[in-house]
Amino acid sequence: MYYDYMLVRLGELTIKGRNRGKFENLMLAKIKQALTAYERLTYEKSYGRVYITLNGEDADGVSAALRDVFGIGSFSPAVRAANELGAIREAALAVMNAHRPAPATFKMTVKRAWKEFPHVSQEMNHLVGAHVLRNTPALKVNIREPDVELKVDIQPQGTFVYCTVVPGAGGFPLGMNGKAMLLLSGGIDSPVAGWMAMRKGLEIEAIHFHSYPFTSEQATEKVVTLTQRLAHYGGRIKLHLVPFTELQTRLAQSKQDHLIITLMRRAMLRIAQKLAEQRGALALVTGDSLGQVASQTLGSMNVIGREIDLPLLRPLVMMDKQEIIRYAERIGTYETSILPYEDCCTLFVPKSPATNPNLRVVESVEHELGEELNRLIEEAVAGTELVVMTAQGREGARNAEEDRWF
Repeated sequence: MYYDYMLVRLGELTIKGRNRGKFENLMLAKIKQALTAYERLTYEKSYGRVYITLNGEDADGVSAALRDVFGIGSFSPAVRAANELGAIREAALAVMNAHRPAPATFKMTVKRAWKEFPHVSQEMNHLVGAHVLRNTPALKVNIREPDVELKVDIQPQGTFVYCTVVPGAGGFPLGMNGKAMLLLSGGIDSPVAGWMAMRKGLEIEAIHFHSYPFTSEQATEKVVTLTQRLAHYGGRIKLHLVPFTELQTRLAQSKQDHLIITLMRRAMLRIAQKLAEQRGALALVTGDSLGQVASQTLGSMNVIGREIDLPLLRPLVMMDKQEIIRYAERIGTYETSILPYEDCCTLFVPKSPATNPNLRVVESVEHELGEELNRLIEEAVAGTELVVMTAQGREGARNAEEDRWF
């Protein structure tokens, strides 16, 4: 079937008020960015929608690119007809005849958004549906469970006829709601948390803590690959590689084995907050899921989260593991996440980690470390390496203090 249009419906963006136009312009820019490979496309923005004229470009290729654009509620490959009954009838018949596999039943649905059209929606259902039935003898009407729902959308700029509605990624256009820093491990959870943050309109930069020589280069490359996959949705993502060996080793020497995970994660949040302040980010994002491990009990999350002032966003907090795995498979991170390369979070794990740590005891241990802890945190921040990833791979790398990508 030769489709000449792509009808794109915006998602949560439609709830916006007076500033809606600004967000619709951002959404149009993100759609164009996702479709740069298709040079002949032209675009028209309308209330809550974007109409893309294909001009001979491949509809399947355009559809595949649109599926991963945040802010799109759904879209449909469509045929455009003039706002005239005969033209609409012929377009509807052509769409139905081209549908594969050939349906046995159908339902007719007409939406008359342009009120100057001479026939109301219910009348058009009969006028168009009867024409399709007369010219397709094997086809029957089934209102409740049709094989195909043939849709006719009458707009001021023309009538769009289609029978496929493809779900979009939903959410808000990337960057609409600010910037956050994602604590990205090599596991299953944090990449999903990053994808969910981007879906809600957050631009993200990723932070990964490594502990050479205790962790391998493969473990870091695994995170680089995960960042590359997230860049498929985000366009371009900065990855901050934080050296954590000295700090982690010093915490392990504090003789507080049951608190080592709590102390380590509090230190990570302090480092992440300092990087966020440098990068103009207003929140931190983690892959915490309530009760999944010792550091993710409510008591642990309470003590760990008190270390920072920035909002700590936990998109997965109420999800179970199987739900998270399904998301990881859907976004294409699962196979990389399960590769057997350990990150620094698996080092020095005690046999009995605290699941309900005492805040005063934790603060007392940190106080004893004093300026040494502060120094190690500052050194970790200063030694952070910045890698810029796109969907095609590594764009560049340099020390964070020498970053000139802004």
